[in-house]
Amino acid sequence: MCPSGSQPDELPVAGMQLDALGRIVRWDAAAEALLGYPASEVLGSRGELLVRAEGGSGAASLLERVAVGGATTGRCTARHRDGHLVELAVWTYRVPDSGDVLAFLVDVSAVLRTRVPHAVLDGLFRHSPIGLSAFDSELRYLHVNTALETINGVPEVRHLGRRLSEVLPEVNGAEVESVMERVLDTGEPVVDFRATGRTPATPYEDRMWSCSYFRLEDAWGHPFGVGASVVDITARLRAEQAAAASRRRLDLLNEASTRVGTTLDMRQTAQELADVVLRGLADIATVDLIAGVVDDATAESDRDLTGGIVVQRLGKAPARGSPAARALAPLGAILHYPADAPYAQAVARREPFVVAEVDEHTITAPSCHTSAVRQLRELGVYSLLMVPLLARGRVLGVTTLFREFPARRFSSDDVTLARDIASRAAVHLDNAHLYAREHETAVTLQRSLLPQQLTPPPGIEVAHCYRPASDVNEVGGDWYDVVAMPEGRAALAVGDVMGHGIAAAATMGQLRSAMQALARLALPPGQLLRQLDTGLADLPDAALATCTYAVCDPAAGSCSITRAGHLPPAVVRDDGTAELLELPAGAPLGVGGIDFVPTELTLPPGSMLVLYTDGLVEARCADIDQRLTQLLDVLSANAGLPLDGLSQAVMDGLAPAPDDDVALLLARICPPKPGSE
Repeated sequence: MCPSGSQPDELPVAGMQLDALGRIVRWDAAAEALLGYPASEVLGSRGELLVRAEGGSGAASLLERVAVGGATTGRCTARHRDGHLVELAVWTYRVPDSGDVLAFLVDVSAVLRTRVPHAVLDGLFRHSPIGLSAFDSELRYLHVNTALETINGVPEVRHLGRRLSEVLPEVNGAEVESVMERVLDTGEPVVDFRATGRTPATPYEDRMWSCSYFRLEDAWGHPFGVGASVVDITARLRAEQAAAASRRRLDLLNEASTRVGTTLDMRQTAQELADVVLRGLADIATVDLIAGVVDDATAESDRDLTGGIVVQRLGKAPARGSPAARALAPLGAILHYPADAPYAQAVARREPFVVAEVDEHTITAPSCHTSAVRQLRELGVYSLLMVPLLARGRVLGVTTLFREFPARRFSSDDVTLARDIASRAAVHLDNAHLYAREHETAVTLQRSLLPQQLTPPPGIEVAHCYRPASDVNEVGGDWYDVVAMPEGRAALAVGDVMGHGIAAAATMGQLRSAMQALARLALPPGQLLRQLDTGLADLPDAALATCTYAVCDPAAGSCSITRAGHLPPAVVRDDGTAELLELPAGAPLGVGGIDFVPTELTLPPGSMLVLYTDGLVEARCADIDQRLTQLLDVLSANAGLPLDGLSQAVMDGLAPAPDDDVALLLARICPPKPGSE
């Protein structure tokens, strides 16, 4: 029998002893297990039970050879007690000085079953590309295969009898051995445990391995060690990490495309850029625009940067937070950088400027702006990257990205991503600047075409106000005017050219000039609007406009008023009550073929006529009727104010930041002073 504690690959060998007469005198338990006969049935017999019934057993010939010679080996066939045949390998030899023969029997099929696993295991250990090893119960190496020798860079002889932490001191051996101890104690295997570190095979490179552990047990289930497999997964993990980093960069680029440039405001766009790069690319970010660059048509490559550059900070994130963020200049600050500073170098070269790691070497580098870098290092900045904001061949400014300790340095992939984000943001910044410049041009043109000073005839007091919209698309086209007419009368007009921008402002100027000329000819309101309608239709752009035109006679207290598709005017009585005038709406000027019907009103002294454009009462998500009621409430509540004060109260109450530009004209009827002409 196999003794307790034998290795699992040992074979049970049956033993028997025959005396000089060929009788069986010893029959051990292994023989009983092999052939099924108890000792009581075979002792004293000559082995007939072992011989096949049909004869020809090789046992007799073996015994005969033993009788005349020494030890011999061979094969024979015996019959098991239950009747089946068993092929045996037999080894016999004579016991000296006794005449007895000892015979050892082994089942041939068991030998074959044992040889196959041995061949498989031997091939596995010799030729497997996976590192394999076996440890004893003290976690000392018992065996390693060729692949593991290559992985570790250590020959097998230097493994044997030593623990992993002794063979590979730069690997997380304590964690690995803790896992193996748990496997040895519980019998539960561990799959894909990650070991990391450096080995003699790669002494200057960190590697990672996927390790699996299982308990080794003998045939009786007694644990005697741990088996392990080791696969180097460094390349795979690096590829996975690179793919994940690429996905993150693509996600950030897509996010920047949607989060930057949501408005045509330069400051908000700059802040959006600073905010978005904090979502995985930097810990701190600033966005600075070069003072005067966007107003100058000269390309930066042709600019003289020997005196450095002046920038204005339009974006910063976070505004406070870390010591470095607090130390950086706030939003709106004007900053000057000398020609040798990284800012100036990034602008001059039109290329990102990278300080991969802010260390002593960087501080002492002659090409670096050392004082600023030293301060950043003291505040905890690890790496910084400056990227010029290029749009349409011009450098608009620089965005600077900072990473704080502990952090990784900016890589070439980070620089590429930052350049892409900055390039897209620069286009939005340039668009915002062009938008703002057009807005300013439209407002300037609009204001230049409006009357700078109104001189009404005696008996009429006027106040006016114009407020441009915040959006360039909503600027242009609103106007007002007061024209003195013969016989002490006055023409009052408010209009709105449909459309916006510079073109609408130019059309408005033409329309107002025509209205002034026709008013001085004392045309009745209906005829004047028909003439304007005809003239507007002759313009090349076929513009449309709304208008309210009134002719007031303060001496008579009368007023003739006509609408051309415009909102109804309001009148404020001398007792402070306000109401909207019910007048025929008419059609916008430029439609053509429409008759404009005037309405005659009585405006006694103290009455006030209020003319306005739609920007005053139209607003997003607001009902027009409610807004008109609000206008009447403001007029009534402030009717006792001087006209300038009332005008300001109306504008502040209804259009503090209008979506559309607004024109407002107030005219109060006053009795003429005695002796006035």
